[in-house]
Amino acid sequence: MRWKSWTVRGRLAASYGMLMILLVVVAGLALIELSEANHRLKTYIDGVSERADLAMRVRTAVDRRAIAARNLVIVVSADDMAAENAAVLAAHEDVWSNLTKLNNSVARSDDPDAKTLIDAIASVEREYGPVALDIVKDALEGRQNQARVKITSNCRPLLAALVKSTDDFALYTREQAGKLKMQSDGAYATQRAILVGLCALALALALAAGVLITRSLTRALGAEPDMLRAEAERVARGELTLSHASHNAPQGSVMASMENMRASLIRLIGEVRGAAQNIANGSTEIAAGNIDLSSRTEQQAASLQQTASSMDELTSTVRSNAENAVLASTLASDASNVATRGNEVVGRLVNSMSAISDNSGRIAEITGIIEGISFQTNILALNAAVEAARAGEQGRGFAVVASEVRSLAQRSSNAAKEIKGLISTSVDTVRQGSQFADEAGVTISEVTAAVSRVTTILGEISSASGDQSRGIEQVNLAITQMDQVTQQNAALVEEAAAASQSLETQGKRLIESVSQFRFAVVPGEHMVL
Repeated sequence: MRWKSWTVRGRLAASYGMLMILLVVVAGLALIELSEANHRLKTYIDGVSERADLAMRVRTAVDRRAIAARNLVIVVSADDMAAENAAVLAAHEDVWSNLTKLNNSVARSDDPDAKTLIDAIASVEREYGPVALDIVKDALEGRQNQARVKITSNCRPLLAALVKSTDDFALYTREQAGKLKMQSDGAYATQRAILVGLCALALALALAAGVLITRSLTRALGAEPDMLRAEAERVARGELTLSHASHNAPQGSVMASMENMRASLIRLIGEVRGAAQNIANGSTEIAAGNIDLSSRTEQQAASLQQTASSMDELTSTVRSNAENAVLASTLASDASNVATRGNEVVGRLVNSMSAISDNSGRIAEITGIIEGISFQTNILALNAAVEAARAGEQGRGFAVVASEVRSLAQRSSNAAKEIKGLISTSVDTVRQGSQFADEAGVTISEVTAAVSRVTTILGEISSASGDQSRGIEQVNLAITQMDQVTQQNAALVEEAAAASQSLETQGKRLIESVSQFRFAVVPGEHMVL
């Protein structure tokens, strides 16, 4: 892939990526060197320096012990001897304490030469230490001469050997320190050369990348950034005339693209100007139509309101008729029930009249029997009167009784005849009443049937009135909804009228805004108006 075909982002990313990689490499090498230097420093401090310090402490403790032992031979007072004895014991303890630490340090370092030297120091100390303690014992027990002999014959050679062993170890530690310094100096020189080389390479790459990116950016922009900014400000001010800087702009550059944008803006602004004029004209016509539609909508809304008011009145009337029909149906039902009960009463009356007629017949029969009995009694009384007349004076009382009986029989016969006549009249009257009751029953049955039919018709009227009332209520609801929709349409028409007026205003403003652009039509460019 060729460098020229890369995007600006790709070129910048590649250049800075290489620099970052080199920076990471340099930083990594520096960190590695710092880590190694730190390790060497820790090795020196924790190893060589530490062991040298411990060896020096052993040497110092040995010297203090030798001096204290010698002083014990010299001093004579008990206090001085006690102090020097304490000094010997403390120094002896320090010798073995530091020697133990030195052995441990050498064991951790895995240095056989240092271990050999330390073993030599420990070997001499194992011989010298008891001799020093014996000298102290002799001095404390008053054997100064014997102690002096031991110092001269035994202590001095061992002390010299111990000093030589510690000096040998000190010399070894200095040699080790020198080696570490030489290693550090060599590593420093190597890393310095590498870092200098990498920095030089990074500088060269940065310089090359800067030159390449500058050339590619200049070619991509087509002009200097100041010229591009000035050209963009000219376009922002509405000056779309052709500039001299764009003639030499290479194809594909930003300046060439701005020139293409200028030509496109000229065509686009012409089209926008024509469209804005059309929008302004169309919005004016729409606004006029909306005003007319708003007026007609208001008239329709007024008519719907009147229709709704009339439907409300009609609904009230139909509802009242339905309520009256329900009330009439209820009254007719009650009348039908009363007529039914009257028919039943008349039936019972006819039955009663029939019973009365039957009883009157029986009474007439009984009256006939009484009349027959009265006739026979009268005949018997007449026969008794005849027999009394035949008896003469003796039958006079019987004649009187027979006369009274005859009179009573005559009166009973007359009363029976009168009763018979009254009963006959009553039977005729009852018969006529029964006929009238039958006729009344028939009439009441007809009335009951008529009332039942009236009740049925009134029920149908009530049902029809209810259906009509519900239908009118639905019509009224529909009219109300139509009124609401009409009111909403009126509001929408008003909003549309306002929007049309606003659109007309915006169209005029757009025309004014487009008129701010200044440009000249050049050959090959057309402007749509």
